[in-house]
Amino acid sequence: MKLTKWPKHSFMILAIVATWIKTVIVYHTSFELKIENAMQQFILFINPLSFLLFVYGLSLFFKTPKIRNRYIITMSIVLSIVLYGNVAFYRFYNDFITLPVLFQTSNFSDLGTSAAAIINPWDLLYFADVFIIIIANKYLPKMKAAVKVNVEFRRAFFVLAIAMTFLNLGLAETERPQLLTRSFDRELLVKNIGTYNYHLYDIYIQSKSSAQRALADGSELVEVNNYIRSNQAAINEDMFGKYKDRNLIVVSLESLQNFVINNDMNGHEITPFFNSLTKDPDTYYFSNFYHQTGLGKTSDSEFIVENSLFGLGRGAVFFTHGGNTYNSMAERLGENGYFTNVMHPNNKSFWNRDIMYQSLKIDKFYDVDSYKIEEGQAVNWGMKDIPFMEQSAALMKDMPQPFYSRLITLTNHYPFTLDPEDVMIPEYTSNSGTLNRYFQTVRYMDEALKDFFQDLKDQGVYDNSIIVMYGDHYGISENHNKAMAQYLEKDGITPYDNALLQEVPLFIHIPGDGQGKEMTEVSGQIDLRPTILHLLGVETSKDMQLGADLFSPEHEDFVIFRDGRFITDKYVYAGEACYDKATGEQIDVAPCQPYADRATTELENSDAIINGDLLRFYDEKTGNLKQNAVK
Repeated sequence: MKLTKWPKHSFMILAIVATWIKTVIVYHTSFELKIENAMQQFILFINPLSFLLFVYGLSLFFKTPKIRNRYIITMSIVLSIVLYGNVAFYRFYNDFITLPVLFQTSNFSDLGTSAAAIINPWDLLYFADVFIIIIANKYLPKMKAAVKVNVEFRRAFFVLAIAMTFLNLGLAETERPQLLTRSFDRELLVKNIGTYNYHLYDIYIQSKSSAQRALADGSELVEVNNYIRSNQAAINEDMFGKYKDRNLIVVSLESLQNFVINNDMNGHEITPFFNSLTKDPDTYYFSNFYHQTGLGKTSDSEFIVENSLFGLGRGAVFFTHGGNTYNSMAERLGENGYFTNVMHPNNKSFWNRDIMYQSLKIDKFYDVDSYKIEEGQAVNWGMKDIPFMEQSAALMKDMPQPFYSRLITLTNHYPFTLDPEDVMIPEYTSNSGTLNRYFQTVRYMDEALKDFFQDLKDQGVYDNSIIVMYGDHYGISENHNKAMAQYLEKDGITPYDNALLQEVPLFIHIPGDGQGKEMTEVSGQIDLRPTILHLLGVETSKDMQLGADLFSPEHEDFVIFRDGRFITDKYVYAGEACYDKATGEQIDVAPCQPYADRATTELENSDAIINGDLLRFYDEKTGNLKQNAVK
């Protein structure tokens, strides 16, 4: 029998083609990448190729076929792990991995429940190219036979790789001008330059970020400060200091989106207590309020609320810049006699909180060791909300007053599971188990907050407090759009719909106020710091903050998302398109462009402050650079 005579370098070519085809298939089956035209489809098809040509082409520099083939197999395994890592991450976060996320290893031990929910046996197919390459190496000896590498062939091969790179970048720049200099959207990067090249770009950006701090001297603050001062909103004279010296209780409502408020599920009221607050005369309910978090999720919402700055687009600030200088809400309240603390029944090192809270000047962290978790009270990474709230209220009774306590709930966390005794309404019926269970855990959270209000009254803390409650980030990602469309009775979920679904509830409850109402201003988490401080009579005119007081007559209806999307009272900008907010119809992009430019400026200003650790050069008491600022 005559053996097949394979062309030269067939083993390397097989590896390139197998990994290329697998990557393209994964793009279409595992990521929800919006493709609008044939050119975008072509770019998506070719973008893995230039990287694969370079990586596998390096095997041409090895002299022996054994080492050459081992290198090819090793690289196929590494690339499959990188791709699968993004797939698993995308299932939970609807986003792509960044370098800082990979260093959040202190969180990994606590992620067992979530990981189990997103991994399944069929995931072995993501390593199909590895199996093909190994089989070819073992059973097709002629394919792996020794081939002397011709210098001219190697040179031609890498010229081809470079040509493919420039073709890819040229087409990408045509489709998305300034892609690598102004994009905050990782999906755009993956669509245009590919998953593998995106990670190279990510490494470059991380290195640039590290250098930014080392080279900063404070002069960068001048432009940022000018921008902030020119866009500062005036205080509301009637509200400023109206509740001076009251206790402040801020509750971060895990994964709570606004679509459940004043709504039902198959006839079952989802949030009866929150619904009652929307009509409570002591409550200001903000019905057009949005989360602005990125990959840091809950920790991002903490950061935004404390500092009125955006989180980073590539990881959690709590990890990447935990040692920076900040001028947090906790620090300002501490300067005004408040005992500041965070209450969260989880390990103190999760999200690097034990380090970050020192930078935020928080006096005490009531972590898992501050609570007694009895049998049946554990959930996810800590304690069920009802006993957590009850014990927290008891701890508040003995705190020095006035105090600022920020509580972080846990039960309504992915994968949204409850013990049978905690179920209060049945599951929803859709193709998404995640959405089906979500309504049940939201209902449990609602009950926990109702009990918490009573606990505060029982402990004698309620009357002299302000209670602020807000959704920290989305609970239902775009991966469940089909189920969401079913619940919302829509034909489908558009980028416009997805943007509006980032709406989360905000309640500012002030016992005895009697002036509460629904507030329809377009606003976001970045506005909470100035709003709260002004209610308590703390001046912020010299603070380096990007948000505006929600009660200010000059507050603008404009909220920016971390990925560059934004919403105003008239427009929604999402998926690189401009929509009429009232109708949802796509319109010409021109009316959105000035807002898009401002969104880019604000995100860049926030990034500059964080990456350069610029607040170490800033004197918040005078509003000027420190005289003796040093690197």
